[in-house]
Amino acid sequence: MSKTAVVIFSDPKTGSEEALGRVFNGLAAAFDFKEAEEEVKIIFQGTGTRWPELLQKTDHPLHALYKAVEDKIEGVSCGCVDAFGANASGFDLVTDNKVPGTSGLSSFVKLKNEGFGTLIF
Repeated sequence: MSKTAVVIFSDPKTGSEEALGRVFNGLAAAFDFKEAEEEVKIIFQGTGTRWPELLQKTDHPLHALYKAVEDKIEGVSCGCVDAFGANASGFDLVTDNKVPGTSGLSSFVKLKNEGFGTLIF
């Protein structure tokens, strides 16, 4: 069985179709892996840490998809939440990569060492 990490970097503040399309495709990929009963986790990093707060709103066009994969969200990058003024929205703060001057980010080395392939959106 494969293991996949979906990392969302797109910034909702751009208000662009491109940003919405990236988070949509990231969540859709996670849904596809979940439906196939393969191990998948979602991490919001960079300006992507702004998405959970928006996706939790019932009137957001991606809310139903978000709810379908919400159980696969590993968390949000703590250092990125700090840097970009995001709201962790109740998710775990990921601090595995102890980057100097930050409260920590998610670690791509840890993901690789745990056998996860990584998809970036």
